[in-house]
Amino acid sequence: MELRNRARTSRYKRSIGGWGFRAPTRGCFDSSRRQKRVIYVCIPAHNEAPTVGVLLWKVRRVLGEFDRDYRLVVHDDASTDDTQEVLQRYKRSVPLAVLGSKERIGYSASVEKLLRHVVKEAPYPKRDCAVVLQGDFTEDPEDIVGLIRVLEGGADIVAGAMEQGDHSLPRRVRLVRLLSRALLRGVVARAPVSDPLSSLRAYRVIVLKKALRDRPVEQRLLESEGWASNVELLGRLAPHARRIAESPLGLRYDLQQRESRFKPLKTFMDLARLRGGTLWSAPETGTA
Repeated sequence: MELRNRARTSRYKRSIGGWGFRAPTRGCFDSSRRQKRVIYVCIPAHNEAPTVGVLLWKVRRVLGEFDRDYRLVVHDDASTDDTQEVLQRYKRSVPLAVLGSKERIGYSASVEKLLRHVVKEAPYPKRDCAVVLQGDFTEDPEDIVGLIRVLEGGADIVAGAMEQGDHSLPRRVRLVRLLSRALLRGVVARAPVSDPLSSLRAYRVIVLKKALRDRPVEQRLLESEGWASNVELLGRLAPHARRIAESPLGLRYDLQQRESRFKPLKTFMDLARLRGGTLWSAPETGTA
């Protein structure tokens, strides 16, 4: 099935006004423009020294050519390699904020810290957005442009969606995707997008703000890890979105510069634990 930038029909879809804006030239950082609408690119990282610097530079190029204002936010999750040193060097050349933890807190907690930071910093929550991007180059920064175009067209959440049956993925990754779709229909098939497993998404900040407004830092938004946390995050945010859409996504596992951390059995079991809950509950009245 060919994916196109389109809104997926769901019970979360309603009409909404456009989100278009004119941002600073070439997406450069300018302190006099702090109140302009901003794309916050959020990158969770643990021992990503070989790729995170090049990734930051490519995001800078892509969003500069796209002519949008942006900020990069990286959470260094207790890296033991040179990730922190690389990030400090790049702070001189890109608009970068570095968050961190002295002890390993895991992927989902890192993502949550990044999103909470954006909610706190974003001056225009109805217009600004957050994009979650992996630090290992498996996700292409070029795909951010497609997400933002759809978001500017009126969506509150735009999910990157893999084309089903993509044979470029490692076999173990394809297997877990196929089994999840076949055996965990309540988790995967009922989602408001065709691919709830992928992490690359754009969220309008107002959606994040509504989801977090009654949750202090001590009360975690996400309790799962890995792919399950991607599904859980969508389930937590979807009730606050008036329109959810998707955009094509390509994954490049061949560009990883370290050993893969993907564990097929654990990933499937984590997804299975999401069954029987209220993951895809109806939208809350008055939240849109």
